[in-house]
Amino acid sequence: MMPISWRRRSLVPSVTVPRGEKVLAMTTATDGAVLAGTRDAFYVVRDGETRRVAWEQVEAANWDRDTDTFRLSEVGSWGEARPVHTATLTDPGRLLELVRERVTASVVLQRHVTLGRSRGLRVIARRAPSGAGGVQWVYEYDEGVDPDDPEVRAAAGEALELARRDVGMP
Repeated sequence: MMPISWRRRSLVPSVTVPRGEKVLAMTTATDGAVLAGTRDAFYVVRDGETRRVAWEQVEAANWDRDTDTFRLSEVGSWGEARPVHTATLTDPGRLLELVRERVTASVVLQRHVTLGRSRGLRVIARRAPSGAGGVQWVYEYDEGVDPDDPEVRAAAGEALELARRDVGMP
């Protein structure tokens, strides 16, 4: 008679991250997706596929306590749909705190420029919290602002030049 061996499947979720990264916070969504964060990136593992989002590529993240819904949107190009990751979390653990801390650490500068009465644009400088790579500059336009308008383009260019000088980048 052959001995029976029982294999236990781990109940602890896991995320494979690149060498040099260490998972600092992790949780499992109600649909089984695993969300995790390292010093350098946010990870979503869903249906066997892993999506890595560097912190400087996170446009926004929020938590709705009433519905237990976590939502993270990635930086995108104006006029195009931005990738959004949504999950229901009954126990977010330390993940929410880590997301806030890492996204904040990636912002070098954020400045709103008014173009009229109340509309305008934001000039935002982001970099990896580790300091690796260069600073990425992006514009975020308020609702109703046309980035193709020559006056908006001129104002955006001036605002970018000033912001670069303010942080010591020619």
